Amino acid sequence: MTFHSMWAELLPIGRSSASGGYRRFAWTSADTECRAWFEEQARGRGLAYEVDRNGNQWAWLGDPAASDAVVTGSHLDSVPDGGAFDGPLGVVSSFAALDELRARGVEFRRPLAVVNFGDEEGARFGLACVGSRLAAGQLTREQAHRLTDGDGVTLPQAMEAAGHDPDAIGPDPERLGRIGAFVELHIEQGRALDLSGDRVGVASAIWPHGRWRFDFRGEANHAGTTRLVDRRDPMLSYAETVLAARREAALAGAVATFGKVAVEPNGVNAIPSLVRGWLDSRAADQESLDTVVSGIEKAAREYADAHGVDLDVVRESFTPVVEFDHVLRDELARILGRHGDPGLTVPVLGTGAGHDAGILSGSIPTAMLFVRNPTGVSHSPAEQAAEDDCLAGAAALADVLEGLVCR
Repeated sequence: MTFHSMWAELLPIGRSSASGGYRRFAWTSADTECRAWFEEQARGRGLAYEVDRNGNQWAWLGDPAASDAVVTGSHLDSVPDGGAFDGPLGVVSSFAALDELRARGVEFRRPLAVVNFGDEEGARFGLACVGSRLAAGQLTREQAHRLTDGDGVTLPQAMEAAGHDPDAIGPDPERLGRIGAFVELHIEQGRALDLSGDRVGVASAIWPHGRWRFDFRGEANHAGTTRLVDRRDPMLSYAETVLAARREAALAGAVATFGKVAVEPNGVNAIPSLVRGWLDSRAADQESLDTVVSGIEKAAREYADAHGVDLDVVRESFTPVVEFDHVLRDELARILGRHGDPGLTVPVLGTGAGHDAGILSGSIPTAMLFVRNPTGVSHSPAEQAAEDDCLAGAAALADVLEGLVCR
């Protein structure tokens, strides 16, 4: 199949007619359809298909039990009303690159696999990169079993309903030990390539980032009869903290966003008793990130005290800075430079977005390729990449894989 035909098959799955965005959440019907699509692509190419203990899908050319394998791929799930490219572009490009290598008559000296990691976005259970975290031992089975979605469904219940054994999940060092390199292609979630005029770039590092939950607890009361001076309204403290996050991030050259909020009792005519907000913050280095988050928390506590509100802050997830394997990164740049214009310099850029490649970097050599995003918009239905740029990305991935599997 061509890149275009694969993309056209995948495009309708999990798409909301209301927003135009995607709702491919882990272990839902849309996710099941995406996984069926992946299996069909694997079997249609005569690849050895398997699902590992954590629900990640693998398609192998060569012996899966052999060592020093080269793996490429990404994920197929989405954030709420996300775009079409974040994740799927990497998976479709991986199959397209494999087809190109076969068309070139490449002699594979190392096993090659395409992978779809499960629950990368964390949209349903609140923790990103669950499939790769489990495989790398960064998330225990006990921790995973405690994850719950907004409807009270636990991760084990969701996995079991989708036909996967939740008691089998856990670290997979033997599998990871057979992988010599993992290369993930992804749409750039920013405009660096658009501004430089390049179609494809190589990742240098992932910024340290995390998610923090701020629980502002006040007192529920009648919105129409309670005097302003008698109110313990947690919404005020929350609103001021949202503004503080923007201010602290700007001062540090970082980013910070309260992108999710839950209110109780959530009535129009009721003063809230609880406002729970989730902060996402990222920075180029750990010191800057610490400065931003501590500044936001300090301001939040001051606002809470001023309004007679209690505050709890819980760090729900954290990923330190990820420096991609320098040897592999430089090899990618060398390969792309050799196959392209002799005078071409492949841009190397950092990113504030987390990826499975970042999670796996502590266990195996990993690298990333980015494809130009003309608007820089991501995690939105407006996310976009030109077809020519997508094809250029798939060709670059094919060149990289050829350079790795033939040596």
